[in-house]
Amino acid sequence: MLDDYPPLPERITSYCALGDSFSEGLNDPAPGNDPEQLDRFRGWADRLAEHLTQSPIGSPRLRYANLAIRGRLLAAIVDEQLPRALELKPDLVSLIGGGNDCIRPKADVDALSSLLEEAVATLRKAGIRVLLGTGFDTKHMPVFKAVRGRIGIYNANIWSIAQQHGADVLNLWAIRELQGATHWSQDRLHLTSSGHALVADEALAVLEGRPLPSHGHPIPPRPPRPVRQAVAEESRWVREHLAPWVGRRIRGVSSGDFRQPKLPQLSFVDPAGAGSPAGDGDQDAAGSTGQTQTD
Repeated sequence: MLDDYPPLPERITSYCALGDSFSEGLNDPAPGNDPEQLDRFRGWADRLAEHLTQSPIGSPRLRYANLAIRGRLLAAIVDEQLPRALELKPDLVSLIGGGNDCIRPKADVDALSSLLEEAVATLRKAGIRVLLGTGFDTKHMPVFKAVRGRIGIYNANIWSIAQQHGADVLNLWAIRELQGATHWSQDRLHLTSSGHALVADEALAVLEGRPLPSHGHPIPPRPPRPVRQAVAEESRWVREHLAPWVGRRIRGVSSGDFRQPKLPQLSFVDPAGAGSPAGDGDQDAAGSTGQTQTD
């Protein structure tokens, strides 16, 4: 099957990120954020783009687009973002999605995997290098550890897809450092700035084919909490984060409804600007459809 695809680009001169809140960059605030626009995030993909301007496999004149939108299910990522990525014709596409699907009670992992495989094949036929990502290990997430087995099956399918179609894999499940509490935001769903930085370093190592920075690191210990502190913290988390999430499920709305991609066109990356565009690229902008999802 690999012989049916065009050769991979020798260097990465353009990169487009597809996905959900993880690739949009929640909750890694963008440096220099306007106080009126605190909802603009940096994230691991922006950081990876910056790294690629200084990498031997990248280019100092790297162009970068980020079409990821929080809350998107995999079907919406494929329907809304994949066609735009094909129009942009980047050398590299990161396609990481399905996590929002897997935490739903009626998730069909086999159907998700088939959809992902079709998208990867489409990108590879276009001569684009593809970076996939596994799901996180939810062992220490009080609510979502119940779907740990489902995520594990999806991860196994991701590895099979990558092997069949010649894609790279960012193995988020295996980054033990990410199980440390300091790398997770208060909502326990999104990484902090340190977590995004760790993921970006890992992604660069995967693309460069060198030893992974996380190799050999133990799982950080989690200090015990007094009962009163634990009860207070869990109650606050339920009130501030879990209850609003459940409420959106009930109402059938998403945190990403009617949002537009933060970087809809390929633009040159400023190495000192945290992945922000340094100037206009040669592509036209295109927004998302704003299709309603349920996360």
